[in-house]
Amino acid sequence: MTKLRVLVVEDSLTVRMYLCELLESDPAFELVGQAEDGKQAIELCLALRPDVISLDMMMPVMTGLAATEYIMAYCPTPILVVSSSVNRGELFRTYEALAAGALDVIEKPLPGQDHWGDHYLAMLKLVAKIKVVTHLRGRRAAQDASPIAPCAPASPRQTMRLVALGASTGGPSALVEVLGGLSADFPLPLLVVIHIAEPFGHAFVDWLDDHCVLDVRLARHGQPLPARGVVLAAPGLHLQVRGGKMVCEAGPERLSCRPSVDVLFESVAQEYGAAAAAVLLTGMGQDGARGLLAVRAAGGLTIAQDEASCVVYGMPREAALLNAAQRILPLADIGPALAALAARCAP
Repeated sequence: MTKLRVLVVEDSLTVRMYLCELLESDPAFELVGQAEDGKQAIELCLALRPDVISLDMMMPVMTGLAATEYIMAYCPTPILVVSSSVNRGELFRTYEALAAGALDVIEKPLPGQDHWGDHYLAMLKLVAKIKVVTHLRGRRAAQDASPIAPCAPASPRQTMRLVALGASTGGPSALVEVLGGLSADFPLPLLVVIHIAEPFGHAFVDWLDDHCVLDVRLARHGQPLPARGVVLAAPGLHLQVRGGKMVCEAGPERLSCRPSVDVLFESVAQEYGAAAAAVLLTGMGQDGARGLLAVRAAGGLTIAQDEASCVVYGMPREAALLNAAQRILPLADIGPALAALAARCAP
């Protein structure tokens, strides 16, 4: 059996030794190196070419964020961020690292977390399977237009009332890209489900708010749907719309997800029908595919991100296989497509 070669990057000697002991106790892994700062991480990554990197954020000499940006630009490698959820600065650096190409995040171990080690090893195995690509922030090459499934133009009298979006792995970067294509006066509310587990989910609202001109808030149970702005599903709660109000409930997981993109999309299809648009972005698994199909069946506009621009072509691929997406677009084209939709559809 081929072992997964892991580089551990952590400035705390105690935590680093614990992570290394976990890896050395599991025959599926080979610990190929250890680093205590971002500069060492880059040097060892270039020299050892590990299969996956376990990366801390707050380190001396060079932060985990700076290391992530360099590694994903010059030596693309799957990265699992191991981060603290207490320090606000570290949380924001974690989101920046996810936007720069890191694949997922796990909270640092706390006393009494008996099964943390099993979860850590499982997460490493999961992210190591993902094929990563060069991720140059600020230097996005122009993308060739991808094939677009036939889509009837919106009727001049059609009223579009909201947009729903779903994302998972690679979602922070994708959301920033899409929302960056919208102006501050975008006339429709945007409801978002992204798979970021607690304890990282709540501060993500503030981080995203800093990265787009639209107002970003967390969904609150029973509140009316806002006229505009971005509303994120709360971690651990499904988000639905009923009678013009937001419903946040801890119902059963759907495809191991809560919040679930399917749950949001299905409620949007039932509540708004042809007056809704739904967008399915990068992510692992199947969540959102059947919900996107429900929106299309109800007459709404449906868009899926194309394979070339996805970090993980899982959720959009499932939607494409179901013929749920009317349009399959590169990530850079989705924001402008929504802006054009809002411009020709009276709110």
